[in-house]
Amino acid sequence: MTQTSRVLFVTPALSVAQRRAAFDDGGPLDPAGAARAHAAAGSLPAGARVVVSPSARCRETAEALGLAAASTRPELAGIDAGRWRGRTLDEVGAADPEALGRWLTEPDVTAPGGESVAQVCARVARWLSGVEPGSGRLVAVVEPDVVRAAVIHAAGAPPAAFWRLDVAPLTLTELSGRLGRWNVALGRPLGTS
Repeated sequence: MTQTSRVLFVTPALSVAQRRAAFDDGGPLDPAGAARAHAAAGSLPAGARVVVSPSARCRETAEALGLAAASTRPELAGIDAGRWRGRTLDEVGAADPEALGRWLTEPDVTAPGGESVAQVCARVARWLSGVEPGSGRLVAVVEPDVVRAAVIHAAGAPPAAFWRLDVAPLTLTELSGRLGRWNVALGRPLGTS
């Protein structure tokens, strides 16, 4: 009998960039986000293997949650916004509304110097395909983009649905499955049962 795989995706607490509605600039958690992450420590299963996106806010969230043994996984990085990095959505929309509009509506269009939604979805799907069956719980502290891509893959949804998925900070999304078929439990706030 094939054993079930479980991946618990945890989104990071708020960062300064998120509060500004800006593309991630690699900055740290804001003080309120860090406090919320510390308050949620102990809410994840003990003894789980832990991986983390390479961003500062994901690493800081993992540490605040008490997940010190996390290994960084580049394939779980958030979407690369290229030259838009650090700029707000309003700034990019004012400077290049056509490019932003296409990137947000056409999954194969790349951000200038960055990547497309389709590329992120494919990258995360490859990673999920490599999760060993029966290897126990795996906690992944990842960017909301990675959670969106994982849910797209699990549900068999088209990449065009990517931006229709809202992923709140400091929430848990669980994928469980076997034989390449996943079930999804969405968006439980950390610290709740």
